[in-house]
Amino acid sequence: MNQLEWNWITLMLVGPPIVSLLVAFPFWRKGGMIFGNIVGTAVIFGTAFGLIMREYVEIDRAVQACIDAGNVCWPEPSAFTRFAIYAFLGLIEVFALFALSLRVEKRQRDRDYAPECWGLVRWTRSCTCQTWYSTKPATSCFRRSAGS
Repeated sequence: MNQLEWNWITLMLVGPPIVSLLVAFPFWRKGGMIFGNIVGTAVIFGTAFGLIMREYVEIDRAVQACIDAGNVCWPEPSAFTRFAIYAFLGLIEVFALFALSLRVEKRQRDRDYAPECWGLVRWTRSCTCQTWYSTKPATSCFRRSAGS
């Protein structure tokens, strides 16, 4: 127990983000951003918690074997450091998941507006939608009707 388990850390870096995106994306496509984020977060934090528990059991077995042999030994790096690595990676992955969901939500929201207002949109007091290339009446910048 004198080194980190890089295989498990790599699994934490690669596995949960991919699985959480695969699980959350169908909800995002249907407009369920919050539920998709909850499910994706559960996958990431569940994996982090599972890997922390795996480290705990492994450390406990190694320390117990030392005690049974009549020695006192401590894992290096400490248990806290090992647990914090998985927790930190999980937290960063959840932040990335939330950031990605914001981009997906913005694209879905922008898709419902008229194409002439997809550029740099600025609303003025006169209710016009101004882009960098034109000024249109505000009615052209509202949501498209179902027939268009």
